[in-house]
Amino acid sequence: MGTDDRLRTYRGKRDFRRTREPSGAAARTAGGPRFVVQIHDARRLHFDFRLQVGDVLKSWSVPRGPSADPGDRRLAVPTEDHPLEYEYFEGVIPRGEYGGGTVIVWDRGTYEPLSHDRAGRPVDFAGSLAGGHATFRLYGAKLRGEYALTRFRGRDGEYAWLLVRMGRGRPAGHGTPDPRRARSVRTGRTLAQVAAADAGPVR
Repeated sequence: MGTDDRLRTYRGKRDFRRTREPSGAAARTAGGPRFVVQIHDARRLHFDFRLQVGDVLKSWSVPRGPSADPGDRRLAVPTEDHPLEYEYFEGVIPRGEYGGGTVIVWDRGTYEPLSHDRAGRPVDFAGSLAGGHATFRLYGAKLRGEYALTRFRGRDGEYAWLLVRMGRGRPAGHGTPDPRRARSVRTGRTLAQVAAADAGPVR
């Protein structure tokens, strides 16, 4: 499956004449694989967790955000694949557009796939995600260490994921910061500062 096929859902939900979000017209090569965590003040305030897998960012909505505390089990709801350029997106998605609201880049960096088979041999990371369990080590400005994504079937029969910090992490009570006060790792701005500066139509 090519990049255009992987991004069909993403592009179909957006009017790029109105939103500043990247269309993914040109794939960006990176020394990756990369990850990004964005805070998104949309209809519901949440975090978006994205991992580069091939030529797209696999994406999950994490309502309470990733935590450095191994005792925290954070729900992660899969969303559509995003273009690699989305790692840099920060700004205001216009009201009426899909995901309308303010976005900041809370953290980003590289990650190391750690998934292995039962014999201890490394396995393809995309394959481990498809199988429902993947482990990786994050090297971000704020998040560092080993994490796991595990798929499960909820009470409603729908599949969701859990994002969990593995091994030793920060003591309990030092998980994710208040998203309203958190600052962008790119620009140092808060959600309110981005909303005040970036609101307006696409030019």
